[in-house]
Amino acid sequence: MSSVFTKIINREIPAYIIAEDEKYIAFLDVSPLQKGHTLVIPKHETDFIFDVDDDELSGLILFSKAVAKKINSAFDCNRVGMTVIGLEVPHAHIHLIPINKMEDMMFNQTKLKLSKQEFLEIQSKIVKQ
Repeated sequence: MSSVFTKIINREIPAYIIAEDEKYIAFLDVSPLQKGHTLVIPKHETDFIFDVDDDELSGLILFSKAVAKKINSAFDCNRVGMTVIGLEVPHAHIHLIPINKMEDMMFNQTKLKLSKQEFLEIQSKIVKQ
């Protein structure tokens, strides 16, 4: 059975896509810690990030770097933090989160509840960078 992320790649379910090429895709997290919280994934479904092929993993990091620069330009933040947890969805993914303090990346905090309009505004703001 395909992961929710593979369904996003295949356009079976909608997502707020930030960037995409033939190997990777970045989209807004629907339960974000901060506005601009983005997930970056390889299009090839692999559960554990350290099982991703070396070339694909290095490409994923470089793709994430480009996305992080867009997020950093779009938001007034100290930097864009990056984390890999990988327990929520069985598809390797990187979280990119605009942060001003360490606590901004604490996954035990209450997630933001954003409207469709807010997601669209955030998506547009990042894509324009």
